[in-house]
Amino acid sequence: MPELRTTNAVTDVPAAPSEAAVEHFEASHAFETDCWDVHDAMCGSDPGFVLLDVRSPELYAAGHAPGAVSLPHGRIIERNLESYPADTLFVVYCAGPHCNGADRGAARLARLGRPVKKMIGGIEGWKDEGFDLEVG
Repeated sequence: MPELRTTNAVTDVPAAPSEAAVEHFEASHAFETDCWDVHDAMCGSDPGFVLLDVRSPELYAAGHAPGAVSLPHGRIIERNLESYPADTLFVVYCAGPHCNGADRGAARLARLGRPVKKMIGGIEGWKDEGFDLEVG
């Protein structure tokens, strides 16, 4: 049996106290949601949010989450949001965890005072869950 190392990159920094961990992980739900929960909500008659695909129009056309609206993160400005009430919750996604487009889009929406969450996993997470894409 190999000898166990007592220190490594994981154990060198101790885990946060349980109270801090609860606060951190529960707070993350105010900033993020996941593909499963978005899909489940989008299957209902009123999900309670607008799903924004913040990738390029070409990537959106090639395949996007059904019901998503295309608005590339660089085009998130107040004029492009005028048709949505100020309290509209936006859920943004991009390509996936290797892409920061959703973070950029979320920051732009937040700077405009708009409620926003990021769908972690992006379109790659959506596909990993086995959910269909809409084309066009």
